[in-house]
Amino acid sequence: MNAAALVRRAVALGLLALASGFSQAQPAPAASAPVAAGAAEYRLGAGDVIRISVYQNPDLSLETRVSEAGVISFPLLGNQRVGGISVTQAEKLLAEGLKNGNFVKSPQVTIVVLQVKGNQASVLGYVNRPGRFPIEVADMRLTDLLANAGGVAAGGAEVMVLSGTRNGQPYRVEIDLPGIFAPGGRGQDLLVQNGDVLWVDRAPIVYIYGEVQRPGALRLERGMTLMQSLAAGGGLNLRGTEKGIRVHRKGADGKVQVLQPPMDEVLKDGDVVYVRESLF
Repeated sequence: MNAAALVRRAVALGLLALASGFSQAQPAPAASAPVAAGAAEYRLGAGDVIRISVYQNPDLSLETRVSEAGVISFPLLGNQRVGGISVTQAEKLLAEGLKNGNFVKSPQVTIVVLQVKGNQASVLGYVNRPGRFPIEVADMRLTDLLANAGGVAAGGAEVMVLSGTRNGQPYRVEIDLPGIFAPGGRGQDLLVQNGDVLWVDRAPIVYIYGEVQRPGALRLERGMTLMQSLAAGGGLNLRGTEKGIRVHRKGADGKVQVLQPPMDEVLKDGDVVYVRESLF
């Protein structure tokens, strides 16, 4: 192969390598797509305490509280409505005001939320720390709110109620807490919004008395049968008899029915299990 042929071959190989490298680099822009789809930002609300700083302009630094009308008073610009917009949008609003008013040539505004007061949710009922808690992030979930309240207390139920407003309409939904952690249950971990109230009721209870080892009130576990309730009560004592077991259950009309169910009968909240004494 002569020198000219070698040159042509080298050029061809170089073009092939360049084309190959270009084709491999093509998918790169797709990797940046998730960055554009960032999580929603926290929106400022009435009562929030914020610190505003303007780079290289310390005289414009300000620590203030968002008024009930969602307004702050900022030097040179006067009243500015920031309630209901994100921190980034508020920074842009003030920066544009300073620039358009020829106060600062290229303003760089930074806002830090010091106290969250404008967006809060309440947790009531059988939790370890009931109260009002700030919604510090835009994607705060029900489990986050429950964790702030210290979790469900010992006597709390597994089913909770979240109530509030959505699109100006009353909102109420029951959530099964164990279901959130089951496969595919992430959708039940709902987003919490300002003014929501999470209610945790007491756990269902059954009562057992008569000829058993440990009479009293028992937490009704999910799917608990009559036999399991008797086992939780320590079982029958020497005077008890299985033939004398009765379940007292309040019906929809408020009247109490006396039942003699099988041992695999699933009990209901408020059932009273009575074990009679053996006659022989």
